Amino acid sequence: MKSKLAALYDPYLNTLGGGEKHLLSILQVLEQRNYKIHIYWDEKLTQAFQEKLNITFQTAPVFKENIFQEHVSAIEKLKILSQYDILIYATDGSYFFSTAHHTYIFAMIPNRALYTTSLLNKAKLLNARFITNSRYTQGKLQEWNISSQVLYPYLDRDILKKHTTPKEHIILNVGRFFPQLHSKRQDVAIRAFQKLVQSQKYADFTLILAGGLLKEDQEYYESLQTLTQGDKRIIFMPNITHDELIKLYRRSLIYWHCAGYGVDTKIHPENVEHLGITPLEAMASGCITFCYNAGGPQETIVDGETGFLYNSIDELIEKTEYVLKIKTANEIRTNAHEFVSRAFSYEAFTQQVNAIIA
Repeated sequence: MKSKLAALYDPYLNTLGGGEKHLLSILQVLEQRNYKIHIYWDEKLTQAFQEKLNITFQTAPVFKENIFQEHVSAIEKLKILSQYDILIYATDGSYFFSTAHHTYIFAMIPNRALYTTSLLNKAKLLNARFITNSRYTQGKLQEWNISSQVLYPYLDRDILKKHTTPKEHIILNVGRFFPQLHSKRQDVAIRAFQKLVQSQKYADFTLILAGGLLKEDQEYYESLQTLTQGDKRIIFMPNITHDELIKLYRRSLIYWHCAGYGVDTKIHPENVEHLGITPLEAMASGCITFCYNAGGPQETIVDGETGFLYNSIDELIEKTEYVLKIKTANEIRTNAHEFVSRAFSYEAFTQQVNAIIA
């Protein structure tokens, strides 16, 4: 069978976040369908894909010089893109005329400023289709008169696999350390933990904050460390490996997710969790999961059945204390694992990709 060509451009690629893993996962499925993969980025990130995202390819993708820059003419772009059967790109507000046979725009951030529908942009989008990462993002795009199809990501098999690791008195929070856009709001987790452990009943609990850290976010990271006031029960674990993260999930009893805390979604829909990969990973790993009641987690958590949604720090603490007392916590963990295993398996993801992408 003759190989076909698929290309990816993501202006956020080096953040190596959940959105990037989602996009690269699509390429994995396309590779299985005998596509050769080109990635437009000026640095080879194959090793980083494996170490940070657990993404590997049968054949290493070819990294191409980034043509999606101002110094490359539109005519040159069109000539280069005409060789591709499929082009997938994430937008930072920029759109391109594409001569690829099929063009898909991946909408991972529901920010109105990224989806301006000027006459020029409408012309650029005539032969393109939008893919979104959640019903939440899809709904926002619909409000802005953009149709899209939802393509949920998958979770790694090693996360979905049931385990017998004993749970410890660990509250886990996972997310990149950064203050902008949909910040993971580690400061909320710290304040909630400080309030929780005022009770001697929870004095032996530990809060672990894990996630990616870039040099430009060092100041924010240090401000979080200052907020802990030297409490040794609050532990930071930046830039840990995928294997280390899995071990953390398996050991942790509770998972707190605070992205979107206090945000008015009508004004800033982009600043809440758009889907929430880490809560899903926590649910799959047997953590009792708590998410702020906004955005993507509203469609993946049934409050009191597969996890918990909260609207304030006091409610987070109240529900955490409640679940530590009740005898049905194991039932909640079982419900959560079954739901995630069914809806976010690689098999379900592959079916979605093959149904949506030509």
